[in-house]
Amino acid sequence: MTKYELDAIDREILYALQAEARNLSSSEIAQRTDASSSTVRKRIQRLESEGIIKRYSAEIDYTMSGHPIRMLLFCTAPIPERGEYREQILDIPRVISVQELVTGEENLLVTAVGETDRDITPVAQELSDLGLTITDEVLVRSHETTTFDEFSSK
Repeated sequence: MTKYELDAIDREILYALQAEARNLSSSEIAQRTDASSSTVRKRIQRLESEGIIKRYSAEIDYTMSGHPIRMLLFCTAPIPERGEYREQILDIPRVISVQELVTGEENLLVTAVGETDRDITPVAQELSDLGLTITDEVLVRSHETTTFDEFSSK
C-alpha cells in the first residue's frame, strides 16, 4: 500500500473528528476547512479506505462507569512473536488495549480495567497462560487524552 499524503484539509478533518466525531456534520467540518460538504465526505471515505481512520469509538470514563481500577501490565514475549499475541490479549475479558513496545525487556503493554484489584488477577493469569511474563504492574490514578494538534493549522 502506498503512503497516503495528508494535505491541510485532511489534517483539519482528522483534527475535527478527534475532538468531536459524534457531534459534527460534514457541513460543520466543511466550514472549518473551507471545503465543500461533498469534498469533506469524500475525504473522510478516502481516509477510512486508506486505513488512516480505523474506527469511531466512544471515550469511556471507566471510573464513572463503575470500573475505577486501571492497571498497566508490562509483559515480555519472545521478540519474533510479540506481534502475534495482540489479538489473543484483546480477547481477554477486562483488557481494553495492548501496545507493542520495541525497546527494553518489556515488549507488550496491556491495559485492563476492573471494579477492584481482584478483577485484574484473572487477566494476569490469562496473560501468563499465553506464555507471557509479567514484569511489572502499575495502578493508574487517572488517564486523559487530547487531540493531536499537528493536524490543526490553527
